[in-house]
Amino acid sequence: MPKTPAPVDLVGPKGHSPSHRINPPDAVPARSGLAGGAAIFAPVAIVLAVGAIFISVYLAAFHAPRPHDLPVGVVGSEARAAQVRAQLPTDPADAFQVRALPDEASARSAIEHGDLFAAYIPGDGTPKLLYAGAHGPSVTSLVGETFGDVARAGGQRLDAVDVVPASPADTRGLVVFYTTFGLVLAGYLFGLMTYQLAPRITIGQRLASLATFGVLGGLVIAGIVRLGFDALPAPFFGIAGLVTLVAMAVGSSTMLLLRAFGVAGSSIGAVVFMTLGNATSGGSLPPEFLPAWLHPLSSVLPVGVGVRAVNGLAYLHNDGLVSGIAVLGAWTAVAAGLLYALDRNGGRSLGGARPQANS
Repeated sequence: MPKTPAPVDLVGPKGHSPSHRINPPDAVPARSGLAGGAAIFAPVAIVLAVGAIFISVYLAAFHAPRPHDLPVGVVGSEARAAQVRAQLPTDPADAFQVRALPDEASARSAIEHGDLFAAYIPGDGTPKLLYAGAHGPSVTSLVGETFGDVARAGGQRLDAVDVVPASPADTRGLVVFYTTFGLVLAGYLFGLMTYQLAPRITIGQRLASLATFGVLGGLVIAGIVRLGFDALPAPFFGIAGLVTLVAMAVGSSTMLLLRAFGVAGSSIGAVVFMTLGNATSGGSLPPEFLPAWLHPLSSVLPVGVGVRAVNGLAYLHNDGLVSGIAVLGAWTAVAAGLLYALDRNGGRSLGGARPQANS
């Protein structure tokens, strides 16, 4: 009589199934909890450090904002431009970057494409100032007062013309910032919650969730801004696409920080995206008003890149749109690639510890 085959053991060592060993969940590395004095003082130190960084960055950026190399134009010869430059404020010495322009048409075009913030047109009668109200009331007030003083010094009255006005529904010039930052905050929270609420799903499922969040978030924000309030003169799907890219860039990067550094990743993300990103976004003042050490971040971090792209899409002939898409796409691609690499590494963190799903 033939022997009955022995049952196949589908359970791996120590109760783990082969599928679990082959495709482990993309979980945040487990940490052994602190104890004793460290448990009491470590949270205090971390939170105070984050708070101190927040206050220091914002005070550095906004306690006394002054322009640095703010690009403006003067219609006329290089000699006329130099003459006007000599009449501009010298505190700070690099407040304005003055460019000579051949005629009013080129000055208007430069402002409409985001190359200049304003252009002064001298004249024997009434000098004219062209400016872009879409840059916000702070910039409008600055260039108006500055070139108004230049005109008054010659006994003339300045005629100011807004060639790129902001939306009538955006009286404070903050709609672009709120449109962008809303899903920066949501993307950060998504990165935290995906591990809190679903610690055992695979990297593929997690990235699918990220893409769903980004697309739906972009559509919702575009619906609110464009259809609900009609606050931006930009295409619905253009707004939705840019907001989606911002959300995915911040969401994927926050996921990577948590995946690589555990709980500490949330603090790093808060400093990078909420503090540095917000302060350098150009939402309330253009990056030209930032200190030199903060200015470069506006063209690297997702918030500033997104603000410029959305503003360019709405007002400035797509200024910053192509570079914004490239930078935001790079953030997402690099973060997703590193997350995948960690998953392929057998579920190990960057420190080498094998992650365990939270209960």
